[in-house]
Amino acid sequence: MSQLKRTPLYDFHVSRGGRLVDFAGWEMPVQYKSILEEHKAVRAAAGLFDVSHMGEVDVQGPDALAFLQVLVTNDLGQMTDGRVVYSPMCLENGGVVDDLLVYRRGPDDFFLCVNASNIEKDLAWIRQQAARFNVTITDRSDETALVALQGPKAAAILQALTATDLSSIRYYHFAVGTIAGIPCVLSRTGYTGEDGFELYHAPKDSVALAEALMAAGAAHGLQLAGLGARDSLRLEAGYPLYGHELSADISPLTAGLAWTVKLEKGVEFIGAPALRREKESVFARKVIFFRTGDRRIVRAGTQVQNGDDQTVGTVLSGTLSPLLNEAIGSALVGATASTKYMQVDIRGEKLPLRLVKPPFVELKKSS
Repeated sequence: MSQLKRTPLYDFHVSRGGRLVDFAGWEMPVQYKSILEEHKAVRAAAGLFDVSHMGEVDVQGPDALAFLQVLVTNDLGQMTDGRVVYSPMCLENGGVVDDLLVYRRGPDDFFLCVNASNIEKDLAWIRQQAARFNVTITDRSDETALVALQGPKAAAILQALTATDLSSIRYYHFAVGTIAGIPCVLSRTGYTGEDGFELYHAPKDSVALAEALMAAGAAHGLQLAGLGARDSLRLEAGYPLYGHELSADISPLTAGLAWTVKLEKGVEFIGAPALRREKESVFARKVIFFRTGDRRIVRAGTQVQNGDDQTVGTVLSGTLSPLLNEAIGSALVGATASTKYMQVDIRGEKLPLRLVKPPFVELKKSS
């Protein structure tokens, strides 16, 4: 068994009772006290997540924008300095290599935030595609740490520690500043459906930053939150997770992310012909989201059946929504499958699925 990687906050997690698990080769906290409590704390106040396992990649040079426009499906042409754009990065067949965030620091200077489990695969793909462009690709993952402060109280907590006017950072924008004297990139992004910030910083500063945030957030109800709450929050918000709602076998169109696929952006990006064909034809499959009205979690891999007990799909993600107090999930089903009645078999009991359009709960939109 290979040695699991650890973030700079490993000892911090251990000292605060974090239950550590193997996640994509990293020893990460899945929870501290209770996933349900951490989930509710993020919705009501704020939670602090260690997401230093995520990868960061610099893309710099005269062809940086031209290259990225070919690399990803979303349109980066209107980006300005300080903007962030979410986009899938596709294979030629329209399947997804990864979904990522693109940050623009300058006209020739971008950086990407990619999923932890895909860092090596992404770098190989990006470098392969960059060969015909005048760009430099640099892996910054080992020299970059990342924490996410998420929740309606996040801005108030953070503002007490920085001279940067946080109200000037709009949703999906970022700024460079200091937090408790620590240099950071303050990105108004997140993966919970709540307002919040993702804070990129040097690994040597992680413990001091986390301790400063926890101290400032104590009066606001800030709690440490693990990957368990991160997953239930993102599913409750209807966000895709690579390897579940998105994969090399599930295109962004199948996943319901047509808004990220800009076929008319004037650049023939990788996967565009295949995605154009998919859009112009009848979709073979689609990702749906469901509630069950029952607390029993429907695990990924569970077969979805129609009213005649015929298999019409497979569950991709399943969890308990702490706010709804019932199981929710997503599934990949045949596009022609009737949505009038779907069910899953839970230990011999048929459980009907009620299809919904996410988010599952009302979320306050950031400005």
